[in-house]
Amino acid sequence: QVQLVESGGGLVQAGGSLRLSCAVSGRIFSIDAISWYRQSPGKQRDLIATITSDGTTSTAYSVKGRFAISRDDAKNTVYLQMNSLKPEDTAVYYCRADRKVVEFGVTGYWGQGTQVTVSS
Repeated sequence: QVQLVESGGGLVQAGGSLRLSCAVSGRIFSIDAISWYRQSPGKQRDLIATITSDGTTSTAYSVKGRFAISRDDAKNTVYLQMNSLKPEDTAVYYCRADRKVVEFGVTGYWGQGTQVTVSS
Protein backbone atom coordinates (compact mmCIF):
# COMPACT_ATOMS: atom_id res chain seq x y z
CA GLN A 1 0.00 0.00 0.00
CA VAL A 2 1.14 3.55 -0.83
CA GLN A 3 -0.22 6.74 0.74
CA LEU A 4 0.02 10.20 -0.85
CA VAL A 5 -0.77 13.51 0.89
CA GLU A 6 -0.77 16.78 -1.06
CA SER A 7 -0.33 20.22 0.50
CA GLY A 8 0.57 23.78 -0.47
CA GLY A 9 -2.51 24.83 -2.42
CA GLY A 10 -4.30 28.12 -1.88
CA LEU A 11 -5.40 31.42 -3.39
CA VAL A 12 -2.89 33.47 -5.38
CA GLN A 13 -3.02 36.41 -7.78
CA ALA A 14 -2.19 36.00 -11.45
CA GLY A 15 1.57 36.13 -11.91
CA GLY A 16 2.23 34.70 -8.46
CA SER A 17 3.85 31.44 -7.36
CA LEU A 18 3.03 28.37 -5.27
CA ARG A 19 4.91 25.20 -4.35
CA LEU A 20 2.89 22.03 -3.94
CA SER A 21 4.16 19.06 -1.93
CA CYS A 22 3.34 15.35 -2.20
CA ALA A 23 4.42 13.33 0.83
CA VAL A 24 4.81 9.62 -0.01
CA SER A 25 4.69 6.77 2.49
CA GLY A 26 4.18 3.01 2.53
CA ARG A 27 5.71 0.65 -0.03
CA ILE A 28 7.86 3.28 -1.75
CA PHE A 29 10.05 0.57 -3.31
CA SER A 30 7.06 -0.48 -5.45
CA ILE A 31 6.74 2.95 -7.15
CA ASP A 32 7.95 3.54 -10.70
CA ALA A 33 6.96 7.22 -11.02
CA ILE A 34 5.21 10.12 -9.28
CA SER A 35 3.04 12.48 -11.34
CA TRP A 36 1.05 15.67 -10.84
CA TYR A 37 -2.39 15.96 -12.46
CA ARG A 38 -5.02 18.70 -12.34
CA GLN A 39 -8.77 18.79 -12.86
CA SER A 40 -11.38 21.57 -13.04
CA PRO A 41 -15.13 20.93 -12.54
CA GLY A 42 -16.66 19.36 -15.64
CA LYS A 43 -13.26 18.72 -17.26
CA GLN A 44 -10.99 15.70 -17.55
CA ARG A 45 -8.01 15.13 -15.30
CA ASP A 46 -4.85 16.17 -17.18
CA LEU A 47 -1.24 15.09 -16.65
CA ILE A 48 1.01 18.05 -15.75
CA ALA A 49 4.42 16.60 -14.83
CA THR A 50 6.16 13.31 -13.99
CA ILE A 51 9.32 12.24 -12.22
CA THR A 52 10.49 8.60 -12.46
CA SER A 53 12.37 6.52 -9.91
CA ASP A 54 15.69 7.25 -11.68
CA GLY A 55 15.06 11.02 -11.59
CA THR A 56 13.92 11.58 -15.17
CA THR A 57 11.39 14.44 -15.44
CA SER A 58 8.84 15.51 -18.02
CA THR A 59 6.43 18.46 -18.15
CA ALA A 60 3.31 19.13 -20.20
CA TYR A 61 3.72 21.70 -22.97
CA SER A 62 0.97 23.90 -21.48
CA VAL A 63 3.06 24.56 -18.34
CA LYS A 64 6.60 24.13 -19.69
CA GLY A 65 8.85 26.95 -18.55
CA ARG A 66 6.48 27.86 -15.69
CA PHE A 67 6.18 24.64 -13.66
CA ALA A 68 8.94 22.29 -12.48
CA ILE A 69 8.79 18.92 -10.72
CA SER A 70 11.47 17.79 -8.26
CA ARG A 71 11.97 15.48 -5.28
CA ASP A 72 13.68 15.31 -1.89
CA ASP A 73 14.64 11.67 -1.27
CA ALA A 74 15.47 12.28 2.41
CA LYS A 75 11.91 13.54 3.01
CA ASN A 76 10.15 11.14 0.59
CA THR A 77 8.49 14.19 -0.92
CA VAL A 78 7.84 15.32 -4.50
CA TYR A 79 7.31 19.02 -5.28
CA LEU A 80 5.63 21.02 -8.00
CA GLN A 81 6.98 24.58 -8.23
CA MET A 82 4.45 26.77 -10.05
CA ASN A 83 5.48 30.23 -11.28
CA SER A 84 3.77 32.87 -13.42
CA LEU A 85 0.39 31.44 -12.50
CA LYS A 86 -2.62 32.18 -14.71
CA PRO A 87 -6.38 31.97 -14.00
CA GLU A 88 -6.45 28.97 -16.38
CA ASP A 89 -4.27 27.09 -13.86
CA THR A 90 -7.14 27.07 -11.33
CA ALA A 91 -7.91 23.43 -10.52
CA VAL A 92 -7.62 20.67 -7.96
CA TYR A 93 -4.09 19.29 -8.20
CA TYR A 94 -3.58 15.58 -7.54
CA CYS A 95 -0.49 13.48 -6.88
CA ARG A 96 -0.35 9.95 -8.32
CA ALA A 97 2.07 7.05 -7.76
CA ASP A 98 2.36 4.45 -10.54
CA ARG A 99 3.44 0.94 -9.59
CA LYS A 100 6.39 -0.79 -11.24
CA VAL A 101 4.26 -3.92 -11.56
CA VAL A 102 0.46 -4.15 -11.61
CA GLU A 103 -0.74 -6.23 -8.67
CA PHE A 104 -4.30 -7.56 -8.33
CA GLY A 105 -5.44 -5.00 -10.90
CA VAL A 106 -3.96 -2.05 -8.97
CA THR A 107 -1.93 0.22 -11.29
CA GLY A 108 -1.27 3.04 -8.85
CA TYR A 109 -2.56 5.33 -6.12
CA TRP A 110 -4.10 8.82 -5.90
CA GLY A 111 -3.82 11.49 -3.25
CA GLN A 112 -6.88 13.47 -2.13
CA GLY A 113 -5.92 16.63 -4.00
CA THR A 114 -5.23 20.25 -3.08
CA GLN A 115 -7.12 23.27 -4.45
CA VAL A 116 -5.24 25.97 -6.37
CA THR A 117 -7.16 29.15 -7.22
CA VAL A 118 -5.61 31.91 -9.32
CA SER A 119 -7.47 35.24 -9.31
CA SER A 120 -7.55 37.66 -12.25
